[in-house]
Parts: sequence; structure tokens; C-alpha cells
Amino acid sequence: MLTQAETDFSKARNKALFNTIQHLLNPEEAAMISFKTVKKILKPQTETYAGMQVIPIDKIVGSEGRYKDFDNQFFPKNTFMKERWEHVDEAVLNDIVLPPIKVYELGGIYFVRDGNHRVSVAKSKGVEFIDAEVTSLQTEIKLSPIHNLSGMIKEIINYEKRNFYFETSFGDITDFWCLDFTTPGQYDTILHHILTHKYFINQNRNEEISMEEAINSWFSTVYMPVISAIEKYNILKYQKKRTSGDLYIWIINCYDEIKKKFGDEIPIDEVVMDLKQEYKWTPLKRFINSIKRIMLKKEISNHSH
Repeated sequence: MLTQAETDFSKARNKALFNTIQHLLNPEEAAMISFKTVKKILKPQTETYAGMQVIPIDKIVGSEGRYKDFDNQFFPKNTFMKERWEHVDEAVLNDIVLPPIKVYELGGIYFVRDGNHRVSVAKSKGVEFIDAEVTSLQTEIKLSPIHNLSGMIKEIINYEKRNFYFETSFGDITDFWCLDFTTPGQYDTILHHILTHKYFINQNRNEEISMEEAINSWFSTVYMPVISAIEKYNILKYQKKRTSGDLYIWIINCYDEIKKKFGDEIPIDEVVMDLKQEYKWTPLKRFINSIKRIMLKKEISNHSH
């Protein structure tokens, strides 16, 4: 006969399995968020010991080291966790006071440093709060307790967009409100492009142009010609999960490398056309081409011997 702890683990494990099945087409949506991934995106500047606190369990969204062992709801994904999970559950069932967990706080949400099994058991029992020793990392953004990385990344990007538009008045100046990206950090890249554009214009001026003039100039002479080429060659047809802004960044990076090697005379249209040809290859064609390249290398090698 199963003990209560064994029954509890079985229920928690079944919930993890059901969660996996529900997200078979998008398994990343059921995966726990890695603290290191979010920290790398947000780049917090300072770390402060915040002491003992009682924190809401629903704001614990990820883990520092055990994010592969649990799903995004902290249900156990692996049977090898059974013994340890049940020991924690038995302690709870017997009203044994467990030590506080250790967490990182970042943007108003929490990531477990130590005590993942305790959080898992507490969540499985519907516990709302837990004692925690908190280390806080400073960041301007406030995050919602979203339990998948893609949702959190979207929230970070939305924050970056609001911040960029507010600080630069970009939308009011250009009347363009659709500068969108699918990866964080790109609005800083755009600001760097604008400031670089402003710097080069000022090289030939006695009086420095304003930021508003620089934004208008960059938008009309740099950004829109690239976007027009993207639309002309219908590049987004081959990159449906990307935005025009994403492709602008990619094309400009490629263009800069090409100019370093071959000079400034190559039109941006040629870069975009080459990009279209690359995107037109289907996975099957790419596979066939890779096989051809391997065979050609072998043939060259055989001839050389």
C-alpha cells in the first residue's frame, strides 16, 4: 500500500507529465525559467542581501541550478527525484518545520537558489507563502510572475520599447510606432545607430544638430531604405517569426562587414537580394546542398591523395 508521500509524488509527477503533453508542440512553454538566462538579459548592476522574508509562492518562477528537473509549475519531471521529494513531503505531513529556502529576487519575482523540492511540495499542496532568505538584484524593470521564458522575454521587450519611445520621443518625431523586435536589447542598438548617425552628420557642421533632427535623418535615410528593400523583396515571407526591425539589425550588421571588405560602393539592395536567396532554400535543399559539399570535399581529398 502506498504511503501518503508516495501518493503525493505520483500526483505531482502526473501533473508534470500532463503539462508536457499539453505543450508537445511548444515544449519550451512548459520548461522552467533559468535564472542565469534572465540575469544575462537584464544585466542587474548590484546584488544586495535582503534578509529573511515571507514571499508569495506564485511569484517564484524559476531556479538557478535545478530548472531542468522541474516544469514551469515546479512539478517534478524525473522519477530520480522521488526519494528526496517524498522526504520533504513527509516532513510537511508531520508538521516538521523546514529551514527557509534561499532565493534571488529580480524585478519583483523570485528564482530558487536552494530549496527547489520544498517549493515543489508547497506548490503541490496549494501553499501560498513560504519563508525565504532573499538576495535582491537591482533592475529598473518590474516583471510579472510569468512562468515561461518566451512570455517573460516579450514582457522585457515591451518594457524596452516603452522606455525607448518615452526617452527619445521616437514615435512623436517619426510618427512610426511599429519599431518592434523579437529579442531583448535591440532598442539600445537602435539608439546607438542614431547617435552614431548624429556624430557623423556633426562632422560636417559648425553647429551640432538636435536629437530630433538626428532621429528624423536616421529614420528617413538609413532605416526606411532598408525597410523598403525588405518589403520590395518580400523577405518577411521567409522569416515569419521575425519583424522588419529584426531584419534591419541583421542586414545592417552584414552590410557593415561587407563594406569593411569591399568598400562603400555596394548598394543595400544587393545585400537584401542575397539574403532573400539564402532564405529561399528549403530545409531539404539545404540538406542536399550540405551533402553535395561533403561529397565534393571527399572527392577533392581523394584526388589530393
